[in-house]
Amino acid sequence: MKWFDDGELHFALGIEDTFVPQSRAGERPIDEYELTDHYAQVETDLGLAKDVGAELVRWGVPWYRVAPEAGRWDWSWVDRAMASFEQLGLRPVIDLLHYGTPLWLDGQFANPDYPQHVAEFGTRFAERYGSFAVDYTPVNEPMIHALFSGEYAYWPPYLSGPDGLARIATSLAKGFVLTQQGIARALGERATFVHVDAGMRYVGDVDAPEHRETVERLRHQSYLVEDLVTGGVGPGHPLAGQLAAGGVSDDDLAWFAANAVQPDVMGVNYYPRHSTEVFEAGVHHGGGFADSRPFFDAGTEGLAEVLTAYAARYGAPVMLTETCVTGTVAERLEWMGDSVASLQKLRRAGVPVVGYTWWPLFDMYEWTYRHSNGPRADHLLTMGLFDLVEGADGHLGRRRNPLADRFRQLATSTRHPSLPVSTPAPA
Repeated sequence: MKWFDDGELHFALGIEDTFVPQSRAGERPIDEYELTDHYAQVETDLGLAKDVGAELVRWGVPWYRVAPEAGRWDWSWVDRAMASFEQLGLRPVIDLLHYGTPLWLDGQFANPDYPQHVAEFGTRFAERYGSFAVDYTPVNEPMIHALFSGEYAYWPPYLSGPDGLARIATSLAKGFVLTQQGIARALGERATFVHVDAGMRYVGDVDAPEHRETVERLRHQSYLVEDLVTGGVGPGHPLAGQLAAGGVSDDDLAWFAANAVQPDVMGVNYYPRHSTEVFEAGVHHGGGFADSRPFFDAGTEGLAEVLTAYAARYGAPVMLTETCVTGTVAERLEWMGDSVASLQKLRRAGVPVVGYTWWPLFDMYEWTYRHSNGPRADHLLTMGLFDLVEGADGHLGRRRNPLADRFRQLATSTRHPSLPVSTPAPA
């Protein structure tokens, strides 16, 4: 029996692992492991996760460091990290791609050979560590990837508009499929796939008819990559015309249908203060950091909506794979309690919720660091169970705060009793 079939609610933590190593004028690379000193402190960081009772840790691999040149692989630091996972008895859920490609891959996600390169990376990882690491997320938040790299022109390769999004989304989806197929061949039935995307919501269109067409597109678009990889995009799909206009052929869609892969667990990332974008009459925004829309705090109502929707759409158990609020310790404690209670309520109602993830274990630095010249301290986000405390020498300490004790209590002392969990049929 696999961990998600035992009827329990499993508690996980994540370590922020965004990697965008490319830069250009006005930008600098961003590597959250470097910014948070995780490269140097990996063993003690994982020890913190174990100490607060986490069973699983969502943890990413810096592809650009593992593959510093085409055809050359350097697993030395990953060897060190995976040895620590095994020694601690922590179960890693491997985030193979959490944004960013190697520096030598021209065109990044738009490179015609990207799908084969990322699949080779994922398969090599599974072959090397598959005796212990069997849970994989081929691509974290592929629709955020597609938006930032394909529609907003915010990250490499800086494409824009619906055509750019179609190109990047389908390239990511093909790499996703090939990666999952490669890992499945390497590990067989031991492999588990936790697909993860952002639970994006849009409101305000009822009172602003001018935005209704855009909101309708965005609501369908939020599922686009997962629909592609699961073989759910055909001629009748609401975005078929947009894909065709972006150069996606009927043969491309037929390939996805013939090579469909499925999630064992469907992960959803939800941040109550940021996952719901607001459309306003007479106001037009392009989206993303460069031209962001206002947000609405949808609280547990929004959380329940996205988890229920993903469970019904893909017919798989669901896991809250990222959540938190950026704020005071009191605000974070309140959301931790409310969000866990919301998952308990969903489980009692028969929604197959199998996991809860607080993200991140310790504080992180906002992506705006990439477009700034200021010190990292200017971009600190207070989100974790441990505060990042920068010393005069630049060393980053980890200071435990009350969230650590609350998480430990939830994860160990008050583990929810087994409940019958049924998986709905795909919508």
